[in-house]
Amino acid sequence: MRRRSGRASWLPLHKIIMVGSGGVGKSALTLQYMYKEFISDYEPTKADSYRTTVTVEGVESSVDILDTAGQEDYAAIRDNYFRSGEGFMCVFSITEYESFSAISDFHEQILRVKGDDTIPMILVGNKADLTSARRVKVEEAEQLAASWNIPYKETSAKTYLNVDEAFFALLEAIHNRKKTMQEAQGTKGKKSKKKKKRCFIL
Repeated sequence: MRRRSGRASWLPLHKIIMVGSGGVGKSALTLQYMYKEFISDYEPTKADSYRTTVTVEGVESSVDILDTAGQEDYAAIRDNYFRSGEGFMCVFSITEYESFSAISDFHEQILRVKGDDTIPMILVGNKADLTSARRVKVEEAEQLAASWNIPYKETSAKTYLNVDEAFFALLEAIHNRKKTMQEAQGTKGKKSKKKKKRCFIL
């Protein structure tokens, strides 16, 4: 997957929403993916949006990443964010079990807002470099992801472990979902045309 900054409006657009509790590293992951920089003391007070250009399965596309602050107090604000998303990166910290427990609430809210349990998602356990401080077992996270039928990856925004891989897996899922939906609509259109051709006046 190739990536470069840009705002080519004519390209297909994929919208990713970063979700998770505050302090789990959503911003650090986003900034590493965008700029190859690790910022340890970044504390967003509001959602930030980033855009870049990527090539997924040979198709050049724009990607819009909404980095939520994780501390929005109003469900209506979160609902508005989630409503616009086409794929969700659900992030927790492997060093904070509370953030792992909270991710289930985010998952439920996404499903409620989208009304679709097949929406592309990926579960991400961040801060994998802090092995001695681990509080969430790999097996437990994998079981949760499997129960949601989504991939699980452990990342480190600090060491760049699996950062590209996590975003690529989500982008690939979004791309394939759109492709499948377009093909299904095309098939329906062809069937509709065939039915119209059969109609004739005696």
